[in-house]
Amino acid sequence: MKTLRLLMALTLGGALALGATWHLNGERWPAHAEATTAGAAGERTPLYYRDPSGAPLWSAGPKTDERGRDYLPVYDDDQMALQPAKPKQQAASSRRILYYRNPMGLPDTSPVPKKDPMGMDYVPVYEGDDADDGTVKLSPGKIQRTGVKSEPVERRSIRVAVKAPGTIQLDERRVSVIAMRAESFVQKVADVTTGSRVKAGQPLMEIYSSAVTSAAAEYLATITSRTVGGLELYGRGSRQRLVNLDVPESVIAEMEKTRTAPVSVRWSAPRDGIVLERNAIEGMRANPGDVLFRIADTSVVWALVDIAERDLGNIAVDQAVAVRARSFSGRTFTGKIAVVYPQVNRDTRTVRVRIELSNPDAALLPDMYVDADIDTADSAPVLAVPDSSVLDTGTRQAVLVDKGEGRFEPREVKLGRRGGGYIEIREGLANGEAVVTSANFLIDAESNLKAALKGFAAAAPQASDSGHAMGEHK
Repeated sequence: MKTLRLLMALTLGGALALGATWHLNGERWPAHAEATTAGAAGERTPLYYRDPSGAPLWSAGPKTDERGRDYLPVYDDDQMALQPAKPKQQAASSRRILYYRNPMGLPDTSPVPKKDPMGMDYVPVYEGDDADDGTVKLSPGKIQRTGVKSEPVERRSIRVAVKAPGTIQLDERRVSVIAMRAESFVQKVADVTTGSRVKAGQPLMEIYSSAVTSAAAEYLATITSRTVGGLELYGRGSRQRLVNLDVPESVIAEMEKTRTAPVSVRWSAPRDGIVLERNAIEGMRANPGDVLFRIADTSVVWALVDIAERDLGNIAVDQAVAVRARSFSGRTFTGKIAVVYPQVNRDTRTVRVRIELSNPDAALLPDMYVDADIDTADSAPVLAVPDSSVLDTGTRQAVLVDKGEGRFEPREVKLGRRGGGYIEIREGLANGEAVVTSANFLIDAESNLKAALKGFAAAAPQASDSGHAMGEHK
């Protein structure tokens, strides 16, 4: 008897795997359909457990499937203890069906139920689903599937970071040139070359000039003369002549102290800096205006950057700027905007901006490439929404306001500044309103689809009435 029961259980398992069917009350049921147990399940020992969905899966002990449902026990008398079937929820909707739309979203509607060429049922559209208040209504399932997310509108500071490339240039006010103002001869040049650092007052060369020697002798004659009449006025004019010849002040002071006119004059550096140019050669003849040395102070340099014309309205003098040199990764030089040049480059549509930078260690060199990051953040908070929430067609900007219960209202807005992932809203929204930040394009497409379907549904009765009228006319 026990062998017979085991054989029947194995036969039942095979029937489950092969999808056998049986008949009950005139209806055809699959072999793995749900059934009620004749006796109490707790008084019998199950032979095995089967998958609750009817799949060919079995277990020797209690188990749950991947959806958390318990496996169903199979007993030795071929009876299966199953969960009671849930009543079908086919409560008829109290709302009136307006029309049926194509399940694939095509512009085709029907006043009665029908199927498309693929055998899919047309979707009913109920009264109230296409409200005329301008809102779009989505079911909770569609909202979850499309990943619709909303975020409240808040006031925040908009940070508009303007980035621009540029180059390092010398401060024009910190460059000195040593040139002779009279015909001279270079007698000796100090051990100074291009690129050398010099200090103010450091000797550079010795010059012999007949004009300088003559003026020095004349000045000494005036200050050593014992003549009283007009001495002061005449002596002052002689000293001015030496100054006009660009004789260093230290040389004039030495002459007044020693009462001796030098044969050659020692020229020294007028400022601290770097020798950018050295043209002086021992024994050479220097004509008036010839540049013998050019020295620049590099403790402060300029960064000349080109700002796009569209960002010009966000730039102002004294704004803080962070400059990064491509030669020094990770290092940032800070400065301020000193000048915004009053001209737009007609070819590049950019405006040049001058930024003054401190350069104490001379790391920034002339013509070095840099990248400027200008922080134009405004301390006053403004109404702002995320970038992703704005639907911009170029001529019209709108957002989708979340009205709750699956209703979304398209609303036109006026935008302001952009920066930091947010856009300023100047008109159209109030503080605290929720706007859609994700899947807003899908909602917009749904809105356009519903509008099109509504237009086709309205046109269908008109076409039908027109055809009927033509038939009566005939």
